[in-house]
Amino acid sequence: MSSASFRFGIEEEYFLADAETRGTPRRSVKPFHTEAAERLPETGRELLQCQVEVCTPPVTAFSAARDSLASQRAALSELAAEHELLVFAAGTHPVADWARQLPTKGDRYRGILRDVGLAGRRSLICGMHVHVEVPDPEARVGLMNRLLPFQPLLFALSASSPFWQGKPTGLLAYRLSAFGELPRTGLPELFPDAEAYERYVRIMTQAGSVQDASFLWWSLRPSIKFPTLELRIADSCTRLEDALAVAALFRCLVRLVVRRPDLNARLDGVSRALAEENLWRAQRSGVGAELIDEAREEALPYAESLDRLIDLVAEDADALGCAAEVAHARTIAANGTSADAQVAAFEAAREAGLTNRQALDAVVDWLAATSRGAPEPVAAAGGRSLS
Repeated sequence: MSSASFRFGIEEEYFLADAETRGTPRRSVKPFHTEAAERLPETGRELLQCQVEVCTPPVTAFSAARDSLASQRAALSELAAEHELLVFAAGTHPVADWARQLPTKGDRYRGILRDVGLAGRRSLICGMHVHVEVPDPEARVGLMNRLLPFQPLLFALSASSPFWQGKPTGLLAYRLSAFGELPRTGLPELFPDAEAYERYVRIMTQAGSVQDASFLWWSLRPSIKFPTLELRIADSCTRLEDALAVAALFRCLVRLVVRRPDLNARLDGVSRALAEENLWRAQRSGVGAELIDEAREEALPYAESLDRLIDLVAEDADALGCAAEVAHARTIAANGTSADAQVAAFEAAREAGLTNRQALDAVVDWLAATSRGAPEPVAAAGGRSLS
């Protein structure tokens, strides 16, 4: 264990918006993407043209991940301004109409859209993925199983998708509902061992359902490119520090289940069903949710569940040098997620007499400013921004 570094990397997906209308761009974004590829080699394309992706290199220090993402966010924001665009991190675009989006060209994207049809066109969502390298890649399926109960708690911290198609959804994290229209999404199955997982992938491939295991779009999966476990459940985090907190907690949890083979070693169908329920609670209420504790057979306030988790990974956070990033999760729980701030900004604008669309435009402005690192207003009681 002492020699394992648990290197990690973070991928973030962002939306592009028209700087004037706040909707998705009215003109071609090809010049933006061309310049981004030339000036920022870490950027990439996503399924739709109104999206852009960045990634960190594999790192061991969170300071390196912070510097990488901060510089990329700033550079993309500057480039976007040159093209009369805004760029922001959120799970959903508050005002965009999915029917007006253009897909990104490329064989993989064309194949996905051909396979999933309208559900792919409706996938106007952005997420954050975290890769963590494990000492024994052959053990990843078992580790994936044992990490299952922690996923709703991580997801709640990232909640940033309260609006969809220009309307409040009543949920703080709607992205998973939109993503759930696609096949092979949501929580992974509980596979008894690596051989069962490999058999599943083999049958799915031979049957023509998938080209390879990268078409399993679960919330957590073994990567086929790297010796990592890939967390895919998180909304794209508007605040950089929130993204780092989610990544730090996940990295610590991977180390925890590696050093504690007894932890969550006997999960069953009940465990998975309870994780599904907790995921729904996190979608609806974010860090205001009560999460069910299987061992205690009761629901606990989110803050209590988080405190128990942070205590559980304290040794791992110290060993990996990310105690401060882990501790930031308590700040999110106390002050609210991006979704809480978005809802507060929307409600404040409506109370000030703005129309529904003007209030949503204010939300987009908050998202763009916060994504590039602009200072936020002081939070109101209950964790909601006064913006």
